[in-house]
Amino acid sequence: NAVTIDGATGLSDNTDQLQRFAASGWAVSRVDGHDPAAVAAALTAAQTSDKPVLIACKTIIGFGAPKLAGTGPAHGGPYGKDETAGVKTSLKWTYDPFHVPDEIVAEWRKIGARGAAPHAEWAKRLSAHADRAAFEAAISGQLPEGVAAAINAHKQKLVEAPKADGTRKWSGAALEVLTRTIPEMVGGSADLTGSNNTRTASTPALTSPSYAGRYIHYGVREHAMAAAMNGMALHGGLIPYSGTFLVFSDYSRPAIRLGALMGIRVIHVMTHDSIGVGEDGPTHQPVEHVASLRAIPDLLVFRPADGVETAECWEAALAAKGPSVMVLTRQNVAPARTAHTDENLCAKGGYVLKPASRPEKVALLATGSEVELALAAQAKLEAGGIGARVVSLPCIDLFEQQTEAYRAAVLGPSAGDGRLVRIAAEAGVRDGWDRWIGETGAFIGMTGFGASAPYKTLFEKFGITTDAIVTAARARV
Repeated sequence: NAVTIDGATGLSDNTDQLQRFAASGWAVSRVDGHDPAAVAAALTAAQTSDKPVLIACKTIIGFGAPKLAGTGPAHGGPYGKDETAGVKTSLKWTYDPFHVPDEIVAEWRKIGARGAAPHAEWAKRLSAHADRAAFEAAISGQLPEGVAAAINAHKQKLVEAPKADGTRKWSGAALEVLTRTIPEMVGGSADLTGSNNTRTASTPALTSPSYAGRYIHYGVREHAMAAAMNGMALHGGLIPYSGTFLVFSDYSRPAIRLGALMGIRVIHVMTHDSIGVGEDGPTHQPVEHVASLRAIPDLLVFRPADGVETAECWEAALAAKGPSVMVLTRQNVAPARTAHTDENLCAKGGYVLKPASRPEKVALLATGSEVELALAAQAKLEAGGIGARVVSLPCIDLFEQQTEAYRAAVLGPSAGDGRLVRIAAEAGVRDGWDRWIGETGAFIGMTGFGASAPYKTLFEKFGITTDAIVTAARARV
């Protein structure tokens, strides 16, 4: 309608959108948006096109309003009694507010009845289909049987053959297991497949010649990718996941937020999670992104410490009702879990990874790659006579949902003679951590942007080290 809130669109834009879309290979047309016959004819023609179609329906905003029609204030301001009456008069609408005439109700019911026969035929085919139960389970969002067993077997192998690797690679290993077990999973990446490790042997590419694939190459389209996954989840029967770099979550954020608002199961893989990106420099080093994603209500943010935690976080994300973000390292991390347990310890968001072996004075809280630093700091502190527990918090959002008693048992007493000093370590900004470390605690992390250098040099430069954790703990005991 060529109008924005400030006034005519010419104030800010003079793009001929039809020419723009035509240049991109679309079939385009322009019709009078107030002419139902013209709109219907354009839609009919579009159904025979072998190209994507754009129909520009030119309209007058506030059509029929005596003074507001065609103006910016028609966009969102109150029309008032006189303007509303003018609209009704111009449309020949003589009915009371909220009254739907019988002839319109009858027409809508007639349209609704058109689908009754095809739906009945479809239901008949479904009832006789051999895979009916699997189809109905997928549409309802249920996971196939065997997921927990597959994850446990995978975890057992990781413990039996420990090695250091990036959690992005451990995510890829978990996905090999999960996509083989869960055919509803549809993967993808925003032009970073090799870095995100989101494609598996079970996910051939979906292409225009063949829609049979389960992996989508989205190109450099982070927002469109996240929005498309929302659509898949809303349809049902699919579990979409895809990858990009964590720093690019800013592009995806509006769609991620909408997914959280709608409560749909979408899993966003975000790799290269900190200054550990190294030589790519501060533009590619996320420092505030984990905290900002945690601030989105009903979004689960997972930052696992090793291969076992990564597998458990994937299992927890698949069990969730809403969206999740998997925050994963580029650099290698040492195994943190050295003993197997069938229980998913990450499902509660946080747990005592390694108890103190001496009378404890300190609780070391960490996520992701900094869990390795916390374990090393624990060893140094205990060698000096200071008992410390290491608490891994792979998903603070889930930890918040646990009972107060559980959280207290994990974090240790925060008051009285037995209180524990709490030191948190995370290669990001402090926002959100004060709730867990309290006034007497310390935070080891970032206070600004990163720099370009090998990641070990950067962690040393910015003071995210074992020695920094030890010094902070000793100063408070």
